[in-house]
Formats: sequence, C-alpha cells, structure tokens
Amino acid sequence: MRVALAAAVRDLPRAAGLAYEPKFDGHRLVVVRSAADVSLQARSGRIVTSAFPDLAAAALQLPAGTVLDGEVVVWHAGRTDFALVQRRAAATAARAAVLAQSLPASYAAFDVLELAGLDVRARPYERRRALLVDLLLPLGPPLQPVPMTTDPELAATWYETLPASGIEGLVVKRLDQAYPAGRRGWQKLRHTDVRDAAVVGYTGTPRRPLALVLVLPVGDETPLVSSPLTAALRREVAEAAAARGAAEPGAAEPGAAEARATVTAIGLGEVPYRALDPPLTAEVRYTSARHPPPEVLRLRTDL
Repeated sequence: MRVALAAAVRDLPRAAGLAYEPKFDGHRLVVVRSAADVSLQARSGRIVTSAFPDLAAAALQLPAGTVLDGEVVVWHAGRTDFALVQRRAAATAARAAVLAQSLPASYAAFDVLELAGLDVRARPYERRRALLVDLLLPLGPPLQPVPMTTDPELAATWYETLPASGIEGLVVKRLDQAYPAGRRGWQKLRHTDVRDAAVVGYTGTPRRPLALVLVLPVGDETPLVSSPLTAALRREVAEAAAARGAAEPGAAEPGAAEARATVTAIGLGEVPYRALDPPLTAEVRYTSARHPPPEVLRLRTDL
C-alpha cells in the first residue's frame, strides 16, 4: 500500500478549502483489517504487526475490508515520545508483548483508504474524513482520528502551542483532494529549525561513527558534516549501517567494503567518510547559515 507524502513548506498556507491536522511525532503505520486478521505496515512496506500487538488487537474491532493510514505514537508524561515508539518498533515479538503493557501504543488515524472492502481513495478528503470519524469515534482509544480544523487561525494556534505535547507541526490538505498515494500531494509545516536530511555517509569507523555526512533539503545539496554524534546515536548509526549489509564476510571489521569519499567539514578541511547507499534519513536542527554544523536529533528509521 503506497502512502501519501507531504512536501515541506516554510509558512502556513492560508486559502479557502484547506484542512489542517497536527503532525504527530511517531511512526507512519497503515492498518489493514482483512476478513481473517489484522496487518500493520510501516511506510517502507515492512510488516510490523508483531511489534504492536496491542494495536493489532484493537484493530480487530474494525469491520473487515478496512484500511487506515495514520501514525503510531507512545504517550509519556503528557507528550508523545519518539524514542519510546522507536523502542516499541524495534522490539522482538516476545518483548513486544511486555512493552505493550508498560508502554501502550496509540494510533492517530488521519485517513481511511478502504471501508468494507470499498476503495475510497478517489473520494475527496472531506468525505473520507467524515467516514473516518464515523468509523473510529464509537470505538475510542487506542484508535482515534487526529484533530482537524478548517480555521487557519486555530491551526496557527496549534502550531505555536502543541509542540509541548510532542506535536512537531501541521499537515495541510485540500478538502476536495483525492488520496495522493505515493505522491507529495499534502503539505507539512514543521518548526523552522528542524528538518529531515539525507544521510549519505558517516565519518569514523563502522563500530564507532563520529558524525554524519548530510544533504540538507535546502540550498545547493552540498554534503555537510554534522556536529559530533551522541553515544546513543553512534549505536543507532552503527546498527542501521550494518542492517544495510555494509559488512562483508571475512572483512576485518563491519563496513570494510563501503565506498570511501571525502567531504569538507567546517573547521577541519577535507575529511574521509564512508558512503551509505541507499542513504538513511535523519532529523536535524540547523540555522540558515549552517553555522554551527547541523545537530542530529535522531535517525528516522520509520521511513
């Protein structure tokens, strides 16, 4: 199931016929309720049902032939916690059952793609939204429709006030729009200094990455070296690189077969790095002048 995507914008779109939704900070998840069971699909297409047994059980309440698009989140101390949903997503089946009790997941649904076996993606968003609300409101948590408004002033208030709850921005959709499967047909407004960047490589060794080589989604696409990684991020990068098959059987260390290149680092000149193909994606904080170097907040392994 190809999901709809969103193109980044710098300012809040204001026009008639627009809908605004909070952008939750979690993992994209498609819920497929067949006649026999439930399947949970990540944005990548990977089936992750075993990682979220609590959501799979709740989705059994849906009528057969239902497909939902949304975000799985974990709430902690009054806000969504991306690190905790990452922990849930990475759990083994045995561990997932335990975490479902201590870190229960919630599903923030923002679209319905099929209902009772009928493909509704060609219907306008306004109609799909009504179907989604009618479907989920009687069920209640952990399956819930995301809030929505057509009032740009209320949307602007959400944008300014909801980050304290873990909301990372807004998604903007046209009311008359069909579901744009596989296309960037929606718009997303994130808080100004945080963006997704392509991770095309890393400095250091495969066992101890030191910094990431990034291509930012603005400017001339010249690779930049990030600020030094935290210990937790070093572990994540090492695991993600190994999962991409960087290790070669018999090599002296994982990643010995990776392509090598050099990049200009601020204050360091030309430094060698190990290329990643395909790239990873990271969420980074940076200024328009790119000084200091971009700070890596986390890997986006949910993509």
